[in-house]
Amino acid sequence: MNIPSLQQVVSAEEWALRCDLAACYRLAALHGWSDLVFTHISAKLPASATGGEHHFLINPYGLMFEEITASSLVKVDMQCNKLHDSPFPVNPAGFVIHSAVHEVRPEAGCVLHTHTRAGVAVSAQKQGVLAISQQSTFVLASLAYHDYEGVAFRPDEKPRLQADLGKANFLVLRNHGLLTVGPTIADAFLSMYVLESTCQIQVAALAGQNGAEGLTAVHPQIVAGVAEAMRVQTGGMGGAFVWPALLRKLERTDPGYKV
Repeated sequence: MNIPSLQQVVSAEEWALRCDLAACYRLAALHGWSDLVFTHISAKLPASATGGEHHFLINPYGLMFEEITASSLVKVDMQCNKLHDSPFPVNPAGFVIHSAVHEVRPEAGCVLHTHTRAGVAVSAQKQGVLAISQQSTFVLASLAYHDYEGVAFRPDEKPRLQADLGKANFLVLRNHGLLTVGPTIADAFLSMYVLESTCQIQVAALAGQNGAEGLTAVHPQIVAGVAEAMRVQTGGMGGAFVWPALLRKLERTDPGYKV
């Protein structure tokens, strides 16, 4: 693809965000979280770069996650209208979930949504996420559920999704997939890594079991005290603690995202 670079066209703030979001798409593909061209990761532009308007970056609809670059990302408003010339279409139906979250969570710098097999499998299990792994304790500290209402392209679903999400940073979309919310792209990515790992472990642990009765659960007191453990684990930095290492890995394996 011959995509003109936007580095000299947009602000330095926007370019840095574009590079991080393109990296996030490439990392999602690298970790096997993509679903062909479906699902989205959206990043909110800082108010200093938009004059206070709510503008977001989102994937050009039709490109695989491993194809997305900083310059191919599309800038949209809350109605998913394109705000700059781009040869790529956007998917307004796919933005319903993201716009719902951004609308009520002003601190949400990034919303990451996946349809992984493990995620969908756990979303279909009546008991939801089980406290059976260290990873699950981090998720259970800030977890919500939203019941399936069909393909999420109807705006009337937004109030119910918003109410279900509340202040949680992890959302299981029943019969559908997973979603994480973070103040930064790095935070949302790390949260999805933990949530996806939780689901993979749960699917593996339940394989061959007749329900969860044969599994060892984490004590509720440990789950209740996990917030402090999360802070200690990353030195209080959250996703910023691991993001530089992830970018170094991407530079070695897939460096074409910063164009």
